[in-house]
Amino acid sequence: METIRLVTMDDAEELTALLVRNRRFLAPWEPLHDDDHFTLAVQRALLESALTDHGNGRRLPLVILDGGRIVGRLSLSGITRGGLQSAAVGYWVAADSNGRGLATRALAEAVELAFGELNLHRLQAETLPENAASQRVLERNGFTRFGVAPEYLRIAGKWRDHHLFHRINRDWQP
Repeated sequence: METIRLVTMDDAEELTALLVRNRRFLAPWEPLHDDDHFTLAVQRALLESALTDHGNGRRLPLVILDGGRIVGRLSLSGITRGGLQSAAVGYWVAADSNGRGLATRALAEAVELAFGELNLHRLQAETLPENAASQRVLERNGFTRFGVAPEYLRIAGKWRDHHLFHRINRDWQP
């Protein structure tokens, strides 16, 4: 059974409810969001934008599933072709689904898709230094840490350093 699939507009209500339930859980790892971010209207607009980017080949917006139920998101974004052939990966799993290997399985499927069908050469991910769980997910999927980006993203209202991870597709063929 697959753990990921392409997001659809039909997922908007379920994703909005999931975000609302996990707002406090995700807050330490996310940029600050105003209350509007957690409304169905804003989530529909964000999904529409993600699907437009997907249609343009710039993003692959996915949902993480557990028995057919949406429990998180995973996205390959900033897909760049030409000399780079790369994308950034980001993900989260709901609090009540953490610790069960879902993020690890979802990322494994996303890597297979990225290095297979999308024929990318490199994936990159960033984590806060204290996000050991996410770092374990990356390491279990063959990502290696290669540096630190000072004040990389504004998370929970503060500019935060991030550990940089990457995985190279050594079998890449043009």
